[in-house]
Amino acid sequence: MAAGTLYTYPENWRAFKAQIAAQYSGTRLKVATSAPAFTFGQTNRTPAFLNNFPLGKVPAYQGDDGFCLFESNAIAHYLSNDTLRGATPQAAAQVLQWVSFADSEIIPPASAWVFPTLGIMQFNKQATEQAKEDVKKFLAVLNQHLNTRTFLVGERVTLADITVVCSMLWLYKQVLEPSFRQPYPNVTRWFVTCVNQPQFKAVLGEVKLCEKMAQFDAKKFAEMQPKKETPSKKEKGGKEAGKPQEKKEKKKEEKKEEKKPDPEEEMDDCDAVLAAEPKAKDPFAHLPKSAFVMDEFKRKYSNEDTLTVAIPHFWEHFDREGYSIWYSQYKYPEELTLTFKSCNLITGMFQRLDKLRKNAFASVILFGTNNDSSISGIWVFRGQELAFTLSEDWQIDYESYDWRKLDPDSEECKTMVKEYFAWEGDFKTVE
Repeated sequence: MAAGTLYTYPENWRAFKAQIAAQYSGTRLKVATSAPAFTFGQTNRTPAFLNNFPLGKVPAYQGDDGFCLFESNAIAHYLSNDTLRGATPQAAAQVLQWVSFADSEIIPPASAWVFPTLGIMQFNKQATEQAKEDVKKFLAVLNQHLNTRTFLVGERVTLADITVVCSMLWLYKQVLEPSFRQPYPNVTRWFVTCVNQPQFKAVLGEVKLCEKMAQFDAKKFAEMQPKKETPSKKEKGGKEAGKPQEKKEKKKEEKKEEKKPDPEEEMDDCDAVLAAEPKAKDPFAHLPKSAFVMDEFKRKYSNEDTLTVAIPHFWEHFDREGYSIWYSQYKYPEELTLTFKSCNLITGMFQRLDKLRKNAFASVILFGTNNDSSISGIWVFRGQELAFTLSEDWQIDYESYDWRKLDPDSEECKTMVKEYFAWEGDFKTVE
């Protein structure tokens, strides 16, 4: 089964297609959205990245075997199973039909309507009104098609559903208020059914439908525009002011040449959505600074030997006052059936906790076989309390686990850290 890394930025709807497909197929997929693995606007401009992905755009996929893909539809297709792609030639063709439909019929009008409400595109009344009419047209097509169907192709979720849902996410979140979507009940029923499937929720979280149609925000749009240098005022008295002005302009030109390009200059419209999001308050801002550099440890863990390099580095630099170590165990092992679904449970939790990445580390393991397994792991958090309580975004899964704080100086803790970090040992705590 394929395994690899998806490079993207947080909340990229194009990347969601691949992530949801991986949830269904059981593909082991790492999602790199933050340093040190990936920094949008920096990593994707390096020669090494451009050598594999010439356009420098995300999402981009690199398999553990070195196989590389760009373009979200191709990545999602590769990470899917036969059911998602279409089990028969006819079904596969229908899946491709709806994937193409999303690209050609949904995304253009959706972008024209939604992007001005996000402040990343200038409002144009004529273009917006035309976009609304085009949205009505494709909603009517979908509504008719779904009149006697639960899903777009066959009786199960396919890439057709995944792709069209992701293409419509911003519409349903920003502008499709109840009165606008009222004539298309089959579409909304289908959309809600899809986003509430466990595999969708593992990636998207809770999707809240728009209650009031968002409008163009001129102030937000002005804030989003790249800042231009203010033209210098004309000097009075031509000859007298000529030379100083010339020097001033020359210095400005030199500074301009030295200035690094603004990352926003090369963003496409969807990339700019990320930039439009306000910066959230740091949930750890109340804690004192720590000498333990989590990213430095993670680099050791990812790139060097776990037993001889990473674990010794961890204990040498671990800050017992600034960080705490916890043991977690899944409360409901009797509900764990197929092992690939249990793996999806773990990876889904990690994906939803992506913004906790810089202040936490976890090694979680699935033990056992189909219908006889358990999940447990070791977690390292900033601070002395469970980090999940600091943000509502982090509280989706943690109550499904029992948590026990460990004494970092105890032999029990050191043994468990060694075993769970290295994925080998006696694991005496595992039942």
